[in-house]
Amino acid sequence: MDRGYINRLRERYPDIDGRADYCVYWFRRAHDHLKPGQRAGLVGTNTIRQNYSREASLDYIVANGGAITEAVSSMIWPGEAVVHVSIANWIKGKQKGKKRVYVQEGNDVDKGWRHEDFDTIGAALSFDIDVTQAKRIEINAKHGGCFQGQTHGHKAFLMTPGDAKLLIAEQPKCADVLFPFLTADDLIGDKYARPSRYVIDFQGKDQAEAQSYSQLFKRLRTQVLPTRQAAADKEAKRNKKVLDEDEDAKTNKHHANFLRRWWLMSYPREDMTEAITALPRFIVCGQVTKRPIFEFISPKIRPNAALTVFAHADDYSFGILQSAVHWVWFVNRCSTLKSDFRYTSNTVFDTFPWPQEPNAKVVRQVADAAIALRKKRDELREKHDLSFRELYRSLDLPGDHPLKVVHADLDEAVRAVYGMTKNADPLVHLLNLNLRVAEAEANGRAVQGPGLPASINNRKDYLTRDCLKP
Repeated sequence: MDRGYINRLRERYPDIDGRADYCVYWFRRAHDHLKPGQRAGLVGTNTIRQNYSREASLDYIVANGGAITEAVSSMIWPGEAVVHVSIANWIKGKQKGKKRVYVQEGNDVDKGWRHEDFDTIGAALSFDIDVTQAKRIEINAKHGGCFQGQTHGHKAFLMTPGDAKLLIAEQPKCADVLFPFLTADDLIGDKYARPSRYVIDFQGKDQAEAQSYSQLFKRLRTQVLPTRQAAADKEAKRNKKVLDEDEDAKTNKHHANFLRRWWLMSYPREDMTEAITALPRFIVCGQVTKRPIFEFISPKIRPNAALTVFAHADDYSFGILQSAVHWVWFVNRCSTLKSDFRYTSNTVFDTFPWPQEPNAKVVRQVADAAIALRKKRDELREKHDLSFRELYRSLDLPGDHPLKVVHADLDEAVRAVYGMTKNADPLVHLLNLNLRVAEAEANGRAVQGPGLPASINNRKDYLTRDCLKP
């Protein structure tokens, strides 16, 4: 899309987040043109019910005198594009009576439909309690330890394990900058969850220091540098065209910034690397996933951008993140890619309230249940030669399953640490807790953030040693 057009669009709608989907502007324009009592209906990407795109479209409609009268939360687009879409019909004003929400579940274009009727349809087009009003919890956002993995940005940064190990054997110094590079597909799809590639990571080194690793530096100089130079040159030409039209226009320096540090990955995530290398292990999950699969990883492994990273090494934190309580919050607060859930730290993790004043007994129970779950998973995978994906797919089938038992035990322990009653709706509990924690922060009171509670003194007792190693 032309940069000049984007600038004009942003100037006209300065309150719409630049990360919102393009289609949201048409929802906004349609609602602004409606007179009281008039109706509209539009098809959009299914992001209109999620995060920034929802805020600029359906949130705007509801906050400005609109009522959603019927909606499709998500459905498979019947055309050639492999996407899921949402549909919203609304009125400018009020409408009495029930309103219906449809959803198509799964990936079969001819199956999976269900619907429910509600007094009010929320902007999230959800069948569950509407958690769109959850507040950002500052201690999570600033000190919670949730990151996206590294984006290499060019295939020359990647090497096969065989080539990388051979180079390290010949030049041991290269072990300082060559690391196993784990992707979500490696973690979930490989039977041994092994990294399938190594990555060249020069972060923390200037160009002169990087040049001392002559073979690796030459590889990047001959392959990465020309590509980044060409991209920066094209960007400069686009910027010149925009500035010729408007000398005060905003320009994009994305590729110019990459060129300035061409020997580094596009996004090496220095803050993430600093956090995980200070730990004996850390937690990851696939950024886009259908199922809750979390695992401990050795800090000798670098996580790819397809993984969400949690800089916590203790079994209690693992138990909270792996639980159904966290998963239901994840599903209702995340964005999606087709029908898969995308873990977005600012909307999921930064709003997820951790137990505030748990006693040592229930904290220990969560940690023990987490240990038992990982042990059972490892036993089942080894005994039946299964990947994580194959193992967790079997949970979708009816009937008893040993992994279902340990997951249920963990979920019971996590509900207890939150003080939830047996029949309590976890979303209701979490939303109420989120609002209480955010209010306490706003009033200057201390709150409990992610990780082991501050009241736990024997913290080493919560650090077992199992993790995925290189």
